[in-house]
Amino acid sequence: MSESGSAGVQPGRVPPRTQRGVRTRAALIAAARTVFERDGYLDSRITDIAKAAGMASGSFYTYFDSKEEIFAALVEQVQEEMLHPHVRERSGITDVRALIEAANRDYLLSYKRNARLMALFEQVAQVDENFRRMRVERGRAFANRNARLIRSLQESGQASTDLDPMITAHALSSMVSRMAYLVFVQNQRISFEKLVTTLTQLWVNGLQLTPGLSSDSNTGREAG
Repeated sequence: MSESGSAGVQPGRVPPRTQRGVRTRAALIAAARTVFERDGYLDSRITDIAKAAGMASGSFYTYFDSKEEIFAALVEQVQEEMLHPHVRERSGITDVRALIEAANRDYLLSYKRNARLMALFEQVAQVDENFRRMRVERGRAFANRNARLIRSLQESGQASTDLDPMITAHALSSMVSRMAYLVFVQNQRISFEKLVTTLTQLWVNGLQLTPGLSSDSNTGREAG
């Protein structure tokens, strides 16, 4: 459970209205991922992205203004996957510890699938102010979501009320995100199952969860 240029790099264009346009834009984003992961952000070129998508360079500018903009769209796509896994709805899990474990597992699996892109994003965010803001907003989104979970657990008597929900959410979310980076980008040798189990136990300990209780199914909030 974590936490993922020039001005205006956020993907802000009106989405294509035709199915063909949607497919073409998606193909460009997929091609951009291939090129960025192969060549790195700085060395990637729009001509290479268009070529990888099987299109002329002019087609690129129908959907994106710049390399920065398509990279932002790609990051946005991956972050959406990582931020909204809908664990509770998919699994039906109500036990709090099991829900936290499932959310951690989903996040770590998603980070592992996207590790090369996440590494690029972290690098670009260090040198580009717009992507740094995206990085900060990503962390805030994870923390806000997890703070809602923590508040709901406190209100139902399952977590310590001595904890500030937002500070706790930032701390625990950052822990999971940093460990994901350490293992999947920096190749620290930790088994996946041990990673999931340890991070889940630290969440449980940190929240001082009351054992054996279930999450409130009426809150509509989810852990991961």
